[in-house]
Amino acid sequence: MESHIYYLCRALVDRGHQVTVLTGRSLPGLSSREDVDGIEVRRTWMPARNTPGWAAFALASLPRFRDLARRADVLHAQDIASVLPGTVARRVRGAPLVTTYHSSHFLKRADSPFWRPVLRHFIQAGDHNLAASTEIAEVAEAVAPGTHVEALTNGVETSVFRRVEPTLPTPPAGRRRLIVPRRLFAKNGVEYFVRAMPSLAQRVDVEAVLVGDGPERPRLEALVGELGVTDRVLFLGARPHADMPGLLSSAELAVFPSLMEATSVAALECMACELPVAASDVGGLPEIVDPDVGALFRPGDPADLARVVAGLLERPDLRGLGVEGRRRVVERWSNARLAQRHLEIYEELVRRHRAA
Repeated sequence: MESHIYYLCRALVDRGHQVTVLTGRSLPGLSSREDVDGIEVRRTWMPARNTPGWAAFALASLPRFRDLARRADVLHAQDIASVLPGTVARRVRGAPLVTTYHSSHFLKRADSPFWRPVLRHFIQAGDHNLAASTEIAEVAEAVAPGTHVEALTNGVETSVFRRVEPTLPTPPAGRRRLIVPRRLFAKNGVEYFVRAMPSLAQRVDVEAVLVGDGPERPRLEALVGELGVTDRVLFLGARPHADMPGLLSSAELAVFPSLMEATSVAALECMACELPVAASDVGGLPEIVDPDVGALFRPGDPADLARVVAGLLERPDLRGLGVEGRRRVVERWSNARLAQRHLEIYEELVRRHRAA
């Protein structure tokens, strides 16, 4: 979501618009105010990156959001925690409110007896609602019957994410390299990828690079040792976003073993770098991955994951799948397309507001 908002806002600034982002001081050392590539960024108190922390951030940001709204033509709440400040701020100026629901957090809360009426109120409050995948849009419309939610896949900055010089050394002759760009949280299913490695290594001489960090890392490192694949799995930890094109270009295939997923920007970034994608058949992933750009496997099933990945590595046209993936991202899921659609929405809402 962070990369989506950054590239969207930068594209809007490049088109001559003034953009202010109100977010939380979720990491130590962040300033309360700075300019990032022409985007005015304001940060308010945020105690933790969890549900209580997001709730506290929503309340703490109310005064600042209200003040910023006095000079805004459009307010845009990106995900759940921003909707309450957005609805309050709208009363100051009456500017239209756009909401976007991005992630599996929304899907989990939509089934909660506590959260469902809250989400219904939030969705009904938006003048235009967006969702990062068809699945999220359909669930949101079921939560708030009679309210339209537009599915709009997050975009990729294709000028940044493209095939570049690899930054990792070339594997030994005959060895194939996979990359798994996933934070190490249970919902991302990296455990099932690790469990698939012994079976996969019996079929193909393969190694894997895991890019991302999280609370699952110690357990996964121990599991790699127990399964005897320490020499085949490299934990790189979290890496700056700017490093990703070179890392992705160092592999032949990207794997997304997620148990829950919206339409994955990370998967689209891989495709933009001409990497074929093997992914779990969950959430929004089937909306972007098909046999022309990769393959799907059953979620939480190491045997099926190993079978599908081995099958892709054996395909003589594997490189062509990556080329087709890049073509599709440029055509359908570029950040330029995303920014243009947002501007169309904003301009229509402003016209309606001024005519009212």
